Amino acid sequence: MPAIVGPIRINSVGGGVVNFGDAFYLAPKSTSKTNAGSGALNTGDFICTNNGLSSTNPFDPDVNDQNVTANK
Repeated sequence: MPAIVGPIRINSVGGGVVNFGDAFYLAPKSTSKTNAGSGALNTGDFICTNNGLSSTNPFDPDVNDQNVTANK
């Protein structure tokens, strides 16, 4: 079944996968993890962010989140 994709705007793509429409299988080739405080990674037009207090805990006890070794 065809997909109908409405208007979109992509500000930037730094690698990775951008897919429009139907897809049977998507397998990321790489992953990354970013820790940032509240309001730090907002993108778009007319952003208004009000933050009183922000705290980020980057501690990750299980170390591996998304393994992509089988996606080569």
